[in-house]
Amino acid sequence: MTSEFKKQLLIIAHAPSENTRLLRDAAFSGASHPDLEQVNYVVKAPLEAGPEDVLACDAILLGTTENLGYMSGALKDFFDRSYYPVLEKKQGLPCALYIRAGHDGTGTQRAVESIVTGLRWRWVQPPLILRGEWQPSFVDQVEELSMTLAFSVESGIA
Repeated sequence: MTSEFKKQLLIIAHAPSENTRLLRDAAFSGASHPDLEQVNYVVKAPLEAGPEDVLACDAILLGTTENLGYMSGALKDFFDRSYYPVLEKKQGLPCALYIRAGHDGTGTQRAVESIVTGLRWRWVQPPLILRGEWQPSFVDQVEELSMTLAFSVESGIA
C-alpha cells in the first residue's frame, strides 16, 4: 500500500529530565515497531505541538509529569491552545496517557481526563501512572502502551 493510506499517531510528551526523555523515547520506540506498516508517528514536546498536529492525526498519546498534583504546565498550555480549534473536528479521537508521578498521580489523571472528556476523545486503555521512585520497568510499560495504541489504530480497533 502507498503511504497515503497510513494512519498517524501523534505523541505529545513532556520530557524535562533524563528519565522522562527515556519515557518519550520508549513511546517513539513502541510507535515505530517494525511490524507496524501502516502507521506514521510524530513526536513533539507540548510547547511545540498545536491544533494542526491534532487535526492531522488519527490517534494521540499524551505523556506528562505530575507537577504539584497536576499535569505539566506545558501540557496544559497545549490543551489551552488546541481545545477549541479541534473540539468539533476530532471527537472520538483514540487516545492514551502516561503520567510520571512522584506521588500518586491521581490529580494529574483527573485533570487530563476532564479535558479529554470535554474533547470527547476515546480512551484506548486506562491511563498508565508510573508512581514513586524511578523504575527501569517504566520504560517498557510506556513502550508497550505506545505499541498497543499504534497497533490498535493500524488494525482499525481504535
